[in-house]
Amino acid sequence: MQAWQVHELGEPGEVMRRAEVAPPTPGEGQVLLRVRAANINFPDALMCRGQYQVRPPLPFTPGVEICGETEDGRRVIANPVLPHGGFAEYAVADAAALLPAPDALDDAEAAALHIGYQTGWFGLHRRAALEAGETLLVHAAAGGVGSAAVQLGKAAGATVIGVTGGADKAAVARALGCDVVIDRREQDVVAAVKEATGGRGADVIYDPVGGQAYAQSAKAVAFEGRIVVVGFASGSIPSPALNHALVKNYSILGLHWGLYNTRNPKLVQHCHEQLTGLAARGAIKPLVSERVPLAEAAAAVQRVADGATTGRVAVLPGPENGAAA
Repeated sequence: MQAWQVHELGEPGEVMRRAEVAPPTPGEGQVLLRVRAANINFPDALMCRGQYQVRPPLPFTPGVEICGETEDGRRVIANPVLPHGGFAEYAVADAAALLPAPDALDDAEAAALHIGYQTGWFGLHRRAALEAGETLLVHAAAGGVGSAAVQLGKAAGATVIGVTGGADKAAVARALGCDVVIDRREQDVVAAVKEATGGRGADVIYDPVGGQAYAQSAKAVAFEGRIVVVGFASGSIPSPALNHALVKNYSILGLHWGLYNTRNPKLVQHCHEQLTGLAARGAIKPLVSERVPLAEAAAAVQRVADGATTGRVAVLPGPENGAAA
């Protein structure tokens, strides 16, 4: 089969190499899946660089989120078991963790439903207890993680403020349903949030960026607000001033969604049921901005790493999309 492999650490566009390899052999409790679509996540780029908390042995195939097909023809959503990731024609996954792909979504959309939307649901509902009528601020609102949070916030009845970088991404955020869009390149984010909320600030802030975005969050959060920390796409990990959290009376909430797969897998299943229901009634629909053949996976991962994409980019490994049969 055709698969992308990383033999040395570095930038994805430089270290990912396409090769003909033997299909992976499932271990105990695992199943072999034909990859119908693989969604690109920022952690794929971090793994190529050796900067992610999960460091699979070299060589490995990136790709942590797929829509796959079982031997009996079922469409499923899965997180491949590394080092046999999703940027290949076949991957392996834990049988107990397979989730049915929603009928309302095509393969690329289904592949993009899992990590970003699960993270959004857990962050907004499990951690921050977002309520209808509250104001939600989403950093990187046009990105893969941010776009999911925007849709979930709207579905929960919140007023959503999206922060983006550039006019093109601002247009995407508006199309996603943001009530207010702030272009951080042209506007003072904190002042714009205060103006949009009558000086109160945002009740919940969803931050997959870190760095300067977190500093803005601390200034723009409301009394009894909640800042949900889900990642550091900026490459800068902030050091929160806890005295500021004390005097302003807000909460800083960390979210590592992957822990729920081992600590409370039933809650992951419950979340998927909620997401499937939202997708069925059209309340959420993953924004897949690009669908690329397997041959273009490395270049696509590099674009995601560079912050040059909106929504999600999906890799389609089928023969009709440029992969070997």
